[in-house]
Amino acid sequence: MNRTSASSAPSGAVEETGAGETAASSLSHGLKQRHLSMIALGGVIGAGLFVGSGAGIAAAGPSIVVAYVLSGLLVLLVMRMLGEMSAANPASGSFSVHAERAIGPWAGFTAGWMFWITLCVALAAEAIGAAGIMVQWFPGTESWMWVALFMAVFCGTNLAAVSNFGEFEFWFAALKIAAITIFLVLGVLAILGVLPGTDAPGGSHLSGDGGFLPNGVNGLVVGLLASVFAYGGLETVTIAAAESENPVKSVAVAVRTVMWRIALFYVGSMLIVVTLIPWNDKAVVEQGPYVAVLNYLDIPAAGDIMNVIVLIALLSAMNANIYGASRMSYSLVTRGEGPAFLGRVTGGVPRLTVLASSFFGFVAVLLSYWWPDTIFKWLLNMVGAAVLVVWSFIAVAQLRMRTRLQREAPEKLVVKMWLFPYLTWVALAGTAGVLVLMLRESDTRSQLYATAALAIALAITGAVRQRMATARQQA
Repeated sequence: MNRTSASSAPSGAVEETGAGETAASSLSHGLKQRHLSMIALGGVIGAGLFVGSGAGIAAAGPSIVVAYVLSGLLVLLVMRMLGEMSAANPASGSFSVHAERAIGPWAGFTAGWMFWITLCVALAAEAIGAAGIMVQWFPGTESWMWVALFMAVFCGTNLAAVSNFGEFEFWFAALKIAAITIFLVLGVLAILGVLPGTDAPGGSHLSGDGGFLPNGVNGLVVGLLASVFAYGGLETVTIAAAESENPVKSVAVAVRTVMWRIALFYVGSMLIVVTLIPWNDKAVVEQGPYVAVLNYLDIPAAGDIMNVIVLIALLSAMNANIYGASRMSYSLVTRGEGPAFLGRVTGGVPRLTVLASSFFGFVAVLLSYWWPDTIFKWLLNMVGAAVLVVWSFIAVAQLRMRTRLQREAPEKLVVKMWLFPYLTWVALAGTAGVLVLMLRESDTRSQLYATAALAIALAITGAVRQRMATARQQA
């Protein structure tokens, strides 16, 4: 399998490497800087933050803030490593390409197809969640109707042009950022006691109600695991950057702003929730922490407002997942790691991979209706820890790629990993630590086993393909 050296591409160029190499520049560069900036800002705000964080708060209590800080630091290190490699060699396959160059084709195959499967399964879950909200608003309708509508809309926009994806994400992100910014401002005003009808709570909810660690270290562990997976999907911005007007600059800007985005949106909002209301309030889980706070602040129609925001977050995730899955599979195909017929690009868009990714997502939706407690649950478990596998490949690839870049093309190190290689090893240890913690909990243990089975199957397949390709070259 032919692979291009990390130093051989011109600065700012976008390339894919592998057997049957096809330049990624055949993809359009229709994403503007404003698209990438807003995708980077809004991409971190998902439906899991608005709804799923309630379970973490119920388990960890006020220490959920510590959980989000710890997981946020891990994500920060991962994104910095990925940013270093993506700024040096922008590619639509992102970490899959980097893993192939630094570790071997089997690693790129494993990381890429695992990420593709994860996005397609997540696409199905998000479509079902969005349809559920619509059925609440329109009781006479069926869930499948809304799923079909949403899938058709976002498949269609991704088929047309990458700028359509960018424009949708621009406005989705703008709405999400506006919503959480308003929430943060209202929360700060309430904590200070200057919001009409509220009194400053002080630290009563942080130290009372069982203390800062009401459920001990075990509760913190559960909260930590919940917070880690809330960050999944940040990697998509490095995929999108490859189709921007200036890939290197786009990656650099996105990675350098990730710290304050995590601190503000995740850690900040969790601190506001546990400061304003008791962590053990049933509404935190039943209604979601954001609805619970808005109701506490007597904001009219808080539930309906949050349903709109969650719907926007779900639709945004659907749009981004179809895009990310199509570009990752396209990258794999151009490197000889997938069906070659899917690699055709028309109008700057890999339309066949868009259709294939959307089709797989729609099939997963059907599986959720036919076998919700068997096959679909197995699919969800199978990708439960996939993000940790991807992060591990990113860390190992960066360890090897950084040394090569310093030796062959130091001018490409526009973004540098801090304190290399020490913080890279810290990130690897942190990822391994999360995997170990998953073994402690029965719910996450089954996810870990299923993900491990998928990763091993893909790695074996990739290794066999790599050996066969080497044998053909030597023949």
